[in-house]
Amino acid sequence: MTQRRRTVASSASSTVTLIAVISAGLAGCTSGTPRIADQAPAATPATSPQPSRTPAGTVLPITGPVTAAAVDEGTGTLAVAVTSPDRLLLFDLAAYDTQPRTLALPGRVEQLDPGATGGELLAPVASAGQLLTVDVATGRIRSTALDGGPVAAAAVAGRTVVALASRPGVAVLEGDQVRHTPDQFAGPADVVAAGGTAAVLDRMRTALVTVDPAGAELGPSLRAGHGATNAVGDRYGRVLVTDTRDGELLAFSAAPLIMRQRFPVPGGPYAIAYDRARDLAWVTLTERNEVVGFDVAGGEPVERYRLATVRQPNAVAVDPNSGALIVGSGTGDGIQVVTDYE
Repeated sequence: MTQRRRTVASSASSTVTLIAVISAGLAGCTSGTPRIADQAPAATPATSPQPSRTPAGTVLPITGPVTAAAVDEGTGTLAVAVTSPDRLLLFDLAAYDTQPRTLALPGRVEQLDPGATGGELLAPVASAGQLLTVDVATGRIRSTALDGGPVAAAAVAGRTVVALASRPGVAVLEGDQVRHTPDQFAGPADVVAAGGTAAVLDRMRTALVTVDPAGAELGPSLRAGHGATNAVGDRYGRVLVTDTRDGELLAFSAAPLIMRQRFPVPGGPYAIAYDRARDLAWVTLTERNEVVGFDVAGGEPVERYRLATVRQPNAVAVDPNSGALIVGSGTGDGIQVVTDYE
C-alpha cells in the first residue's frame, strides 16, 4: 500500500497550511520564551530484532555499544564513542580496517559534533560535568567544566551552545565566559546550528526551541511531533528531526521557525546524519535494522537508498567528501562502513 504523505510544502504559501496545524495544538509560541508546557517521557529508540539480512558494506567488530559517531572532513577521521568502557575510537577513513586510536573518556558521550575550529570535535560528558574538545589529529583533549550535565553541543556564530540535561537548560560559551538561557526546558537533548541561530531539541516536550547565541536568549518554540529524538542541520538552513513515536521525518526552517515538511518514515526512525554534498539525509530505522537515504533537496523527501544494518543502529554518520556511510550498533555488534551503495 502506498504511504500517505504528510508534507507541508516549503514555499511561502505553506504558512496558510500551518495555521491549521498550529491551531490543532502542534505548535508553541511565535515569539519570546517557549510556552510549550506539557511534557512526557522522552522517546527512545525502538528495540531491534535479530538481523535477518547481512549488513551492507563492511562491519568492524568492536567491544561495547556505540553511542555516537561523527566524521571530521578535514582530517578524514571517523570518531566513534563507545561504552563499557567509555572511550573514543578514532579511525582513518582511508584505511578504516586498521587499528583505531583509542582515547579514554571520563564518562558516556551521547553526541559528537564539529567544534568551532576545523579538526576538533565536541564531546559532552554529562556524568562528569565536562564539555570535551578533541583534537582528532593529535588526540589531545581539552576539558571545560559545566554544571548541569552537558549532553549536546554545537558551534554557532563563534560561540558554543550546550544543552544541559540535569539543570535543565542551555549554556552559551564565548571564550571563558559562560552564560545561561532561562531554564525553561524539560529535557534538552540535541543542538543544531542553523545559520546564526541555534535550534535546541527538547525531547521531553518534543519541541524545537531557537536560541540567540549572541544574547543567550530564547526565541520561538514549535512542537516537533510526539516523540522527537534527534536532529541535524542541512545546507538550506533547515533543521531535520526524527520523530520516533510517530514514525516521521520533520523539516523546519529556523528563521522564521516554521515546520516545512512532515514525511512518514515507518520503522522507528532514530539516528540521523546529513550529506550536504549529495543532499542526502540518512535515517536509521531501529525496528527494522535498516538505514534509509532520503534526497531532501526538493519539496518533500525522496527515498534513494535502503540498506540493511548491524543490529540496533543507534548512531549514524556520513563523510560528505567520499559519501562513506557509517552506522554504529547499540548492542555491541560493531561499526558498519558502507562506501558503495549505488
